[in-house]
Amino acid sequence: MAGLSSPGLGSGLDINSLVSQLVAAEKAPQQSQITRAQTSAVTTITALASFKGALSSFNTALSPHKTIEAFAARGATVSDDDIFTATATSSAAPGSYDVEVERLASAHQISSNAFADGAGHEVGTGTLTIAVGEKSFSISVDQDHDTLAQIRDAINAHADNDHLVTASIVNAHDGAHLVLSSVKSGEANALTVSQAGGDGGLSLLEYSDSNTANYIEPRPAADAVVYIAGFPHHSATNVVTDAIDGVTLTLKKADDDKVHALTVANDLPAVTAPARKFVDEFNALASKIADLRGYEPTTKKAGPLLGDALLRGVEAELRAHVSNPVAGQTGSYQTLASIGITTQRNGTLALDAKKFDAALEADFDGVARLFASENGVAARLSTALDARLKADSEIDLRTKRLNQKSLELQKQQAMLELRMAKIEKRYRAQFTTLDTMLSNMQSTSNYLTQQLSNIAKIGG
Repeated sequence: MAGLSSPGLGSGLDINSLVSQLVAAEKAPQQSQITRAQTSAVTTITALASFKGALSSFNTALSPHKTIEAFAARGATVSDDDIFTATATSSAAPGSYDVEVERLASAHQISSNAFADGAGHEVGTGTLTIAVGEKSFSISVDQDHDTLAQIRDAINAHADNDHLVTASIVNAHDGAHLVLSSVKSGEANALTVSQAGGDGGLSLLEYSDSNTANYIEPRPAADAVVYIAGFPHHSATNVVTDAIDGVTLTLKKADDDKVHALTVANDLPAVTAPARKFVDEFNALASKIADLRGYEPTTKKAGPLLGDALLRGVEAELRAHVSNPVAGQTGSYQTLASIGITTQRNGTLALDAKKFDAALEADFDGVARLFASENGVAARLSTALDARLKADSEIDLRTKRLNQKSLELQKQQAMLELRMAKIEKRYRAQFTTLDTMLSNMQSTSNYLTQQLSNIAKIGG
């Protein structure tokens, strides 16, 4: 059985400590270099990812600002919203109109004569065809399914009855009534009911313009009639979209022979809101850039991209697109500064509300084109950002290079550890040999001392 041993036990040398110190001293210069390079690479990769994320967020936020609708809003007001309401899009021309609602649109409804035996009354057999305007479907009624309730259910369940008509039964003191209601309003969606074959009993449910004896008409099939600027307009529904370009009227109540005012005008508050949003979104990006390239003299803390040429280039490009005149824009408003959006000393934008409102009052559509035309500020910013964010952009290529460098540094670290392990093994072998030699010398010294002592005793 081998004996236990410990390095330095024989000589008294602290071999473990000596080896560790020598290895650490030899490893330190290269380790410091690798650590600095790895820290720099990881920090820059993280900063570039943050920068790209900020650019992407701003680019996404630009999407609504690239449409004229966002900056050319129209508002519609009415003198009596109990009669009708109105909305307007950017295509509506500002103006005032006299509106008279003569009649509302209604969906056709007919109610059959009473069946004294109620919903279980056996009406008859044959084929019953229900038409709503130009669309129709037919149900087959046999003697096992010929009650009024079964006919109602067959109408409602038919596969071709897709939002055409609803059937119901109303029980009154004189019996049960089959009520048919057109789903869609307007004169073109009038109901007709015909029958064929069978025992003829279904003739009690027939209805047409020339045969109305079997039903009463609680609600006619009627178009809405509205007079706008003195001209009549008919609509199958109470939502009128084609009378005035860009304006939708929702009719709520007939008010024949009474004229109500409709005013379509530029909606200044609706345009100011997206302008403020644009300023806020740009400032969020500007703040992120400032953090990445900034330096705090008090704490001596520098941003991870301080002095970075790529960051400076992107920032300069964005500021140029914000401040330069818009190509093709004429008149007094060709830059954001001319409408009250100016760049501050810290790189952020500020909106002068009074100057902006004055520009809207003077040239409402011109302000919209400044932002959202084909060459507008939002469009050219988005084009620049698309180029910066594409897969082979400078940001992506630089990130790939840094990732490759990080992998190479990891390999260098692994190679350094292997080399240090070999060096440690060599040092340990050398000191172990030295320890053995010193231990042997110590044993020899002890032996000689003992022999000399014995000789002295003999001589005495």
